[in-house]
Amino acid sequence: MSAHLNATKLGLAGGILSGLSLFIITWISMFTGYGMFWLAQWMDLYPGFDFSIVGAFIGLAYGFVVGFVGFFVFAWIYNFLKP
Repeated sequence: MSAHLNATKLGLAGGILSGLSLFIITWISMFTGYGMFWLAQWMDLYPGFDFSIVGAFIGLAYGFVVGFVGFFVFAWIYNFLKP
């Protein structure tokens, strides 16, 4: 059996998951203060990302791009190494 991963579909799934995770964590942090340390780390990594509504959407975009690229590369490497 030769099952290969569809890199684009896995990238989209990973991008959506990563983007929504960062978006939801930002909203939770804005209203509860929980996770401020991690968001401060991400603010250093992603220009324009901050504790605001606009920042949450910027984080959504960054999370999607990083998740897409990471999962796409993972699937590509998996398919390359699979006999």
